[in-house]
Amino acid sequence: MSAQPFAQPLAESAGSLAHSLGQPLAASLVQSVDWLAVAPPLIAAVVALGVLVADLFLPEARKAALGWISVAGLAAAALMLLPLLDGDRATFCLNGTPRACSYTADHFTLVIQFLVLGGALLAALLSITTLDDDRRRVPPGEFWFLLLSATAGAALLPASRDLATLIVALEVASLPAFALVGIRYGDRRSSEAALKFFLSSVTATAVSLMGVSFVYASTGTLYLTQVAQRLPDTAGQLHILAQAGVVLTLIGFAFKTAAVPFHFWVPDTYVGAPLPVAAYLSVVGKAVGFSGLILVTVVAFPSYADVWGPALAVLAALTMTVGNVGALRQQATRAHSAVRLLAWSSVGQAGYLLVPIAAAGYAEDGRKAIGSTVAYALMYAVVNLGAFAVAAVVGRSRARNRISDYRGLYATNPVTALLLAFFLLCLAGLPPGIIGLFAKVTVFSAAVDAGLGWLAVVMAVNVVIALFYYLQWTALLFRAPEGEVVRHRVPAPLTAAIALAGVAGVALSGAPQLVLRFAATGLF
Repeated sequence: MSAQPFAQPLAESAGSLAHSLGQPLAASLVQSVDWLAVAPPLIAAVVALGVLVADLFLPEARKAALGWISVAGLAAAALMLLPLLDGDRATFCLNGTPRACSYTADHFTLVIQFLVLGGALLAALLSITTLDDDRRRVPPGEFWFLLLSATAGAALLPASRDLATLIVALEVASLPAFALVGIRYGDRRSSEAALKFFLSSVTATAVSLMGVSFVYASTGTLYLTQVAQRLPDTAGQLHILAQAGVVLTLIGFAFKTAAVPFHFWVPDTYVGAPLPVAAYLSVVGKAVGFSGLILVTVVAFPSYADVWGPALAVLAALTMTVGNVGALRQQATRAHSAVRLLAWSSVGQAGYLLVPIAAAGYAEDGRKAIGSTVAYALMYAVVNLGAFAVAAVVGRSRARNRISDYRGLYATNPVTALLLAFFLLCLAGLPPGIIGLFAKVTVFSAAVDAGLGWLAVVMAVNVVIALFYYLQWTALLFRAPEGEVVRHRVPAPLTAAIALAGVAGVALSGAPQLVLRFAATGLF
């Protein structure tokens, strides 16, 4: 019996099915890419690969050029933010209603990417001098590849609008950072710091992934906007699963922001890492954690504001208190006490950054409230990188980098001492550091407007505690030097980093509205 009569109808049926189902499915899977929108993180990633390949062929004497190539690549990535200022752009989107995208270059994204790329650029300038001084123990090709790779992940994260992309970006930003912390050959302190950083970050990732999987199981989507729509309507048997997913996701990101009690890795990691890497982690690493926390709370989980709002308020109070008390306890003559003080100070500053996010849980428009966090983060990034740059100058001649080593710095390096004093006063929130004062006022106002009077009181007490150790260090700069006077030679890359941070800090203090308008208008 011939099979032809049966084959013909089967072929027609398959063709009809392909026409009716195959074409729409293919059309929904094929997406156009907005290359301009993805240009900033893409440039950083491409330059990272280029540096890694170039390292294979360049002779040892010419590998210093890799640093300047990396600086140029970061500057080019930052310049690509300018064409994106004309309006919001999105790519990797679902072709349906409502429209959901994996990558969005909106106002929030551009501001955080500017912070990330600018902070990485200053850290790269610090690194050029460090690699010249420590060339035998730090391989330049691997160092620049890791720094650029981490920066590419950090620049991708604020643009991520689905949970999968968010976690991938978080890990691309974190994994190279582990290697950067422990990159010095034969340094036991560096290896120990890298191990602590690795274990804490892996724990955070595991908790975050479990939380994300629970959220996906209860909502059936990974897109942040769709998660926000479906979470309030989860079925009764899935409600507990959704709650557990929200809590676990928030705990994972609390690790990344170094919020208490997940801060234990910070002091030892900053001391053990090369100083430019510590500077990078203190600014860019924080930007990664806080931008991710903002996205999952304000964008994805607004219906659970009654859960994460009070939790973040308590975390903010604990974090600023433990950080400032830890900084206050640093002894001036202890080895690496200057870096330790900056590390504990960064924990305290993380507490201030958490306040507006907590306030967003109580405000009617939570997206507007987080503008205060971004305004404070921009101020903190500029002045903290400047303080680390001066610490790198002193550390060149004083390897133990104690606070007491800064005594009489004005007598030997007056401009450097004045700039460090300015940076410390900005962190303290005192004139002439006007931008630091105004940034603290906006955070304080966010707490008061949200009805968190108790948190505003805790913040005021912590500001007073911080004044003591910041002013104590500032006063030490202008005392008469003890013993042999050491003149600190400042190489050109370090000079450029200090000058850029100083100019930016002075400009923002003269025109604080450039930053503070974010607190007034919001970012989304």
